Amino acid sequence: MTIKNESKRPTHLIWQVIGEADKGRWIRVGAAWANRDGKGFTLKFDAYPVVGRTVIRELTEGETAESAQT
Repeated sequence: MTIKNESKRPTHLIWQVIGEADKGRWIRVGAAWANRDGKGFTLKFDAYPVVGRTVIRELTEGETAESAQT
């Protein structure tokens, strides 16, 4: 069963984090959309992190639609 996204704009961004605390480097690697049923996310990666951590953060108002679309 396929669940379509309600919006074409992502609701979250996916980041690769290398390092810890203030010395950590955050590199954007994709975007995520909440599924309509609210039970998961659809993820779209532009790059696949092979080191560090992967973090999904909610898209903020300060980020433009153009920078959010991947």
